[in-house]
Amino acid sequence: MLFNKKNSKHFESLGIASVMGLQLVSGVIVGFAMGYYLDKYFETKPWLTLIFLVFGIIAGYRNMFREMQRIQKKEAEADARNDTEKD
Repeated sequence: MLFNKKNSKHFESLGIASVMGLQLVSGVIVGFAMGYYLDKYFETKPWLTLIFLVFGIIAGYRNMFREMQRIQKKEAEADARNDTEKD
């Protein structure tokens, strides 16, 4: 069976890891793009690019941190549910 419970959990973990990576990269890209175009508009090269790049990096890590907290909460609830089923 291709989609048994064990494989399903592995695919879910792979999907979560992919989303976390995309969140980090997308934050950096969006921050860089915003800074770059604001620099072109205000002619302040390279300051706004650097500032918004740092903001993008911070936002990407913040999203990853939130996702990890959500995963940990989900696993804690699953462990608590499993403990009550065993008793």
